[in-house]
Amino acid sequence: MSDQILTLKEVAEYLKLAEKTAYKLAAAGKLPGFKVGGSWRFKREDIEYWIEEQKNLSKG
Repeated sequence: MSDQILTLKEVAEYLKLAEKTAYKLAAAGKLPGFKVGGSWRFKREDIEYWIEEQKNLSKG
C-alpha cells in the first residue's frame, strides 16, 4: 500500500511542529487531514503536496 496514513503525532514530527500546532492547523482546515473516530489522520501524499503548495505560495 503506497498511501501511508499518519497520526497527528507523526505529522507533527514530520513537519517539526508541536502536536498542538498541528492540531490547530488541521482543525482550521489549513492542514489536509480527516478524522477517524475523533482522531486526526493524514495521508502522507496529501501532506507532501501541501508542503509543495506552501513553498509555491512563499515564492510569490
